[in-house]
Amino acid sequence: MPNTAAATAARLSIAPMMDWTDRHCRYLHRLMSQHTLLYTEMVTAPAIIHGDRDRLLGFDVAEHPVALQLGGSDPAQLAAASRIAAAVGYDEINLNCGCPSDRVQSGSFGAILMESPGLVADCVSAMRDAVDLPVTVKCRIGVDDQEPAEILPDFIARVSAAGVDHFAIHARKAWLQGLSPKENRDIPPLDYDLVLQMKGLFPHLSIAINGGIATLDEAEAFLAQGLDSVMIGRAAYHTPSEILLAADLRIFGGGLSRTAEEVVHLMLPYIEAHLAAGGRLGQVTRHMLGLFQGRPGARGWRRHLSENAHADGAGPEVVLDALDHVIQRAA
Repeated sequence: MPNTAAATAARLSIAPMMDWTDRHCRYLHRLMSQHTLLYTEMVTAPAIIHGDRDRLLGFDVAEHPVALQLGGSDPAQLAAASRIAAAVGYDEINLNCGCPSDRVQSGSFGAILMESPGLVADCVSAMRDAVDLPVTVKCRIGVDDQEPAEILPDFIARVSAAGVDHFAIHARKAWLQGLSPKENRDIPPLDYDLVLQMKGLFPHLSIAINGGIATLDEAEAFLAQGLDSVMIGRAAYHTPSEILLAADLRIFGGGLSRTAEEVVHLMLPYIEAHLAAGGRLGQVTRHMLGLFQGRPGARGWRRHLSENAHADGAGPEVVLDALDHVIQRAA
């Protein structure tokens, strides 16, 4: 990956997660880490071309460095969507070759693209011709009855020949037949060794490992083994303080140093602006439930937000009242 803001930040990134990594989530995460690369939810190329672009692509400038993940399998559509995303100001565009949902399969994109490396190469080539941004790929190690040790090197070789030099590899197969999308996140066994082997086979490429990584200790261990990047998903969402508040110092050598309490107060102006624009409190606070996970008062924090944030007229005072549960337990 070229020496860009996204490339530097990719040493640690938060995985794109449907229904989770929206603009509110990303703003919260950016308050916790200055350097970590943030990804959008997957957005399909046709939706960007024909849909509400502000709703689909809008983000706060504070979120930089931020990458857009695209879904699609039509090179012309992906190129058009990439041009739109570049104009909006994203730092990177990532092609989804890993999502196993039924909707993705019916649209012939996501994990099923692991079966069509030639098509993926055509897609990323068109995207690279359309924009000057880094174009990257997130993939699985294989799908269904494929033999990962055989198909993954071929996939990477063919796609990298089209100009992609950063691959984020979810170290699990996707079973498109027989497992639900949720089951595909847990049941197929992890094969971290295979991802490490890909770095050995392709030392000139930037390789990120993803899947089941839950702590910064694990992230540091993978970086120490020679991988370029670590991508963390659900752990960063459910226990963001454990991952992100220490990430700048431990992974990047310096940056932000804040407490979860400070982050809550820094979210208040953002919340007020969101409410003033017609939004609802719960749209933001649903991403904040895990801020105090593992600490005294965490249950009261979560319960107060869950019970009150969706009420008509709910505002920042709900957040401050929830925070009192933590403060009182710490006293």
